[in-house]
Amino acid sequence: MLLKNYSRTGRICRVTFKYPNPEKCSTAVLAGDFNDWRLDACPMRRLKDGSFSVTVSLAAGNSYRFRYVLDGSIWVNDHAADDYLPNDQGSEDSLVSV
Repeated sequence: MLLKNYSRTGRICRVTFKYPNPEKCSTAVLAGDFNDWRLDACPMRRLKDGSFSVTVSLAAGNSYRFRYVLDGSIWVNDHAADDYLPNDQGSEDSLVSV
């Protein structure tokens, strides 16, 4: 799930990425082209209901590829992404447009 909140100027959008975690994984990380796909840049916080969440500020007027990385090795997409694009690994990346 993606929740978008724009700044008053409209130049920055705070996007909350939330993953429901049906796999019952113990950790989740948000990786995307906005953080060079680094697995240490955006760890997600586990919520009481078992889901994961993180909020990131992104420059408005752009689209960004991203995926969730569960337990350090399971790459999954967001089913509520704005779109999906093929990647170099033969699968797809989620896309958020702000």
